[in-house]
Amino acid sequence: MGKGGSLSEGVIKNIVLSYTYVAIWIFLSFTVIVYNKYILDKKMYDWPFPISLTMIHMSFCSTLAFLLIKVFNFVEPVSMSRDTYLRSVVPIGALYSLSLWLSNSAYIYLSVSFIQMLKALMPVAVYSIGVMFKKEGFKSETMVNMLSISFGVAIAAYGEARFDVWGVVLQLGAVAFEATRLVLIQILLTSKGITLNPITSLYYVAPCCLGFLFIPWIVVEFPVLRETSSFHFDYVIFGTNSFCAFALNLAVFLLVGKTSALTMNVAGVVKDWLLIAFSWSVIKDTVTPINLFGYGIAFLGVAYYNHAKLQAMKAKEAQKSAQQIDEESGRLLEEKEGGRKIEPED
Repeated sequence: MGKGGSLSEGVIKNIVLSYTYVAIWIFLSFTVIVYNKYILDKKMYDWPFPISLTMIHMSFCSTLAFLLIKVFNFVEPVSMSRDTYLRSVVPIGALYSLSLWLSNSAYIYLSVSFIQMLKALMPVAVYSIGVMFKKEGFKSETMVNMLSISFGVAIAAYGEARFDVWGVVLQLGAVAFEATRLVLIQILLTSKGITLNPITSLYYVAPCCLGFLFIPWIVVEFPVLRETSSFHFDYVIFGTNSFCAFALNLAVFLLVGKTSALTMNVAGVVKDWLLIAFSWSVIKDTVTPINLFGYGIAFLGVAYYNHAKLQAMKAKEAQKSAQQIDEESGRLLEEKEGGRKIEPED
């Protein structure tokens, strides 16, 4: 029983750890979304300055990332030339800053539940932009799936009780910029063999985001903040909010490192349903049956998309393993034949 017992204990331990990482990521992601909504919504904390909030996050995250990499050596920095940084990281940072700015702005106009429904369009945007940049091949079956997701989100939008055109434009813009960023990461970094985990990503990208956000902040929000003489920086609110945002990135690092990116996608679906339930029961946002019906269609489309990606990954791994076996067999056969040639004659 020794070996069998220890093996089962190890398996159980891995399962428990995996579920723990998933639970931590869901909790932190949930907390950051609700916390941002609380700060930005005019009916709650009433601090409708999404650029300022994003800049606070980026300042906090870049400082902590610097400490973790340069002082505590928590993760190894990635060697990167100045040319690579300017050509690859800067465009990604620009897109990330726009994505964060617009997504945080949407919380002022839309409910948490409806924003989660609109985020279901992310696979559609990533696939469409991937096809545009020739990183994805066009497939009729995949396009039909993308259309089904879009159709479901359209139904959910039709049934939205608190529909706001400007809020929808902001959230769709955030989805488009984020999808473009994800595709560009493959083109500009992954293709060059550069892999950034969430910590090194913040170390390189967060200061860049801060620089890009400073320009619209000076024009849009700084004049209003300057006139609001009664405002005092709430260190407790903004400090804990920023810490949650950084902890979320650390949780992504742990979740993807210990499980897989696909696990995070599945966990994301669970988180979205929890947020919709929370938005309806606690925040008292209106969630209509048409909302749920439309999001249900989109949810099935996203689930099928994740399933198809998993099958494709498995097929690719199987093909790679078969190729390695063939190469190894060929090498052994060559060695055997070579050995026969040099054998001395009787």
